Amino acid sequence: MITTAIFPGRYIQGDLALEVLPQEAAKFGQRALIIADAFVMQHLHDRLEQVIGDELSYNIKEFSGECCDFEIKRLQQQAQSMKAGVIIGIGGGKTMDTAKAVAYHLDLRVIIVPTIASTDAPCSALSVIYTDEGHFDRYLVLPHNPDIVLVDTDIIAQAPVRFLIAGMGDALATWFEAEDCRLREGSNMTGRIGPMTAYGLARLCHQTLMEYGTLAKLSCEQGIVTPALEHVVEANTLLSGLGFESGGLAAAHAIHNGLTQLPQTHDFWHGEKVAIGVQAMLFLSDKPKHMIDQVFGFCQSVDLPICLSDIGLADISDEELLKVATAACAEGETIHNEPFTVTPRHVLHAIKAADAEGRRRKTLRAA
Repeated sequence: MITTAIFPGRYIQGDLALEVLPQEAAKFGQRALIIADAFVMQHLHDRLEQVIGDELSYNIKEFSGECCDFEIKRLQQQAQSMKAGVIIGIGGGKTMDTAKAVAYHLDLRVIIVPTIASTDAPCSALSVIYTDEGHFDRYLVLPHNPDIVLVDTDIIAQAPVRFLIAGMGDALATWFEAEDCRLREGSNMTGRIGPMTAYGLARLCHQTLMEYGTLAKLSCEQGIVTPALEHVVEANTLLSGLGFESGGLAAAHAIHNGLTQLPQTHDFWHGEKVAIGVQAMLFLSDKPKHMIDQVFGFCQSVDLPICLSDIGLADISDEELLKVATAACAEGETIHNEPFTVTPRHVLHAIKAADAEGRRRKTLRAA
């Protein structure tokens, strides 16, 4: 049996870590195309200029907001015109995925600087490509992980807390999906089975969320960097990234992908929809009651969605939910890494069961 794990070249995290960006980027050349989202352009542009100074020749281009083929090609042309030697992606998940895709197509080195801890995208050798309209299109599997991932936890702490919470929703799937892949001997993102390291990191990710999640949320609400925040940022970013990529994906992310078919969900973050996928996965895979209680209790404690109305689907019909379930079970989807046969009917029933449990818990809390 051949097992395979993949990792970013270097992971840097800490308070005010942005200060070391120029010296890290200089390892790859003196010309950098910086792809930055609207938040960075509005709130961090001046700080970036201060930090970089004369240490790099750079050009900052604003990301349009969608990781799609059109945007990737536009930014490729910008990098080519300035003869960039390195691509630096600064922003949220779609900004980072776009930067990785641009670097891949141009065979350049890439540095990822997340401004939020909302997904495990920063460390992965993967870009999630959407259509221009925001529908999930495909995974672009890259030949290597980012050369450098640099996480400034001061920046993360200043972002709205909803992003950190969404990251916990995404990270919540890591252990459940990796464990089901382990049981099935399902493939990870390399197409091979993961090593025990991957499954161990996935479990550590889960343990970290359970222990520090609520404390990290409190820290972010105050805009301060604490050990709890550092732990959860690392779980959301590094542990979840390594756990999903080298451990494997299963039902939770497939259900997320199905949910993107419904336009009502487009205003909700990736991790918020993944959390719904995790809850449905618990019923799909017949997890014990204590595990269901732990997951729903955790989601309530950090304000993650626990029923369909929380992601814009209050009046969803069975017909629409069947579209979600059918998309989740499409050929090649990660749901087929589950250690049992899955059909759209199974998924539909699991989503409805999880929704009913979430609504029951809301009723109890309100009483």
